[in-house]
Amino acid sequence: MTYQPVDRGASSVEVMTFERLREMNDGGTQRADFHVLALVDDGDGRVTVDFVAHSLTARTAVWISPGAVHRWDDIARLTGHLVLFVPTAPVTHRTRELVASPDLVARWPIPAEDWPFVDAARGHLVLEAAALAEDASTELPDILLSALLTRVEPPHAQARSANPTFQLFRSSVEAHFRTHHDAGYYARALGFAPRTLTRAVQQVTGRTAKAYIVDRIVLEAKRLLAHERVTAAHCARELGFPDPSNFSLFFRNATGMRPGAWQAATVLD
Repeated sequence: MTYQPVDRGASSVEVMTFERLREMNDGGTQRADFHVLALVDDGDGRVTVDFVAHSLTARTAVWISPGAVHRWDDIARLTGHLVLFVPTAPVTHRTRELVASPDLVARWPIPAEDWPFVDAARGHLVLEAAALAEDASTELPDILLSALLTRVEPPHAQARSANPTFQLFRSSVEAHFRTHHDAGYYARALGFAPRTLTRAVQQVTGRTAKAYIVDRIVLEAKRLLAHERVTAAHCARELGFPDPSNFSLFFRNATGMRPGAWQAATVLD
């Protein structure tokens, strides 16, 4: 699903309500090339992001990054807004780094003391986004999006670390996991000794560098199998495996199931 804002010209930010989402939602899975930030004012519901179900209640936020497979399971009682934006929309260095991070948590509660600031930032963005029809060239929505992102302060799945070695490794894996599966490649490419790299990854994640790479490849494989409904052979080509049998063995070792069996057992449509 590509970013195609309705009646917004070349705007990189779009805002909609849950009411509008209910009109558009067909209950199926989605995989977008843009970010979705949802803020729930009231009600209860559920969303599934990358095969994990998350409950939604008042004053919760949802962040769906580009490429994530997601499905709005239950949104009948939710009120609030969704902000759709392209990765290049934020205008500050900090928020650009934030949206580029591959390990943002999909759902989190916003503390009561922070909610008034989040609500005010969201309200200003909603107001300016509604005025885009009159002035599509304004940069205000991008600026206000950056303010909102700063206020919601999404947590990360991994502990935040000042360790630059892990940060470089994480970015490199995100860029090259489809073609390079060996931890040694990343150590050489980044100029670190294998032991130094492994120690940095374990410090932040509790797992080895190799396990981190495996997890990322498996996630992408699951996304392809569940949403695109492709074959194991197609996954093997997409993810840099020499042949389907090699990929099937890798997937079974990581998940306990062959790709076809996992695909058949995972009903996301």
